[in-house]
Amino acid sequence: MVIVSFSLSVLFSYGSSAALGDANIFLTLGVLCFFVLLGVLFDIIGVATTSANLKTFNSMASRKVKGAREGIWLIKNAEKVSSFCNDVIGDICGIMSGTTGALITNEIIAATHWHPAVIPLFVTGVIAAATIGGKALGKTVAVRSSDSVVHMAGRVLYFFKKIVGRGD
Repeated sequence: MVIVSFSLSVLFSYGSSAALGDANIFLTLGVLCFFVLLGVLFDIIGVATTSANLKTFNSMASRKVKGAREGIWLIKNAEKVSSFCNDVIGDICGIMSGTTGALITNEIIAATHWHPAVIPLFVTGVIAAATIGGKALGKTVAVRSSDSVVHMAGRVLYFFKKIVGRGD
């Protein structure tokens, strides 16, 4: 997990640095939204795998439904999937959101005459509220629609397996 975390952090950091080199505030806000939404999405997947019904996916797999076998794998490895989605991806997205928030803070300070002590507080508060609120709402969706969420994640995995030539 340490190697995966390091690799993903470097990849995300490089990608955001490349995108935000001379970016305006709107692109920077877009990157911030991307990291917040990515963290929320992976949190939903992580929670859903822990509460999805294996019998549903066994039934779907017997009918050769695309993504069902991948859903079974996700559910059978729920503790690893949850740890990866909630902890690894969630923490990386949190760090990247904070870094992007610092860039936004600097851009706002440079473009306005507002008091420099107030802006970081406001930006941090908005990022925290969006992340925490999104994850709280996402957990409700994940638990109530766990089979649908896991099936959707399974279909995405199925699609990627097809692309790399490891699918059915």
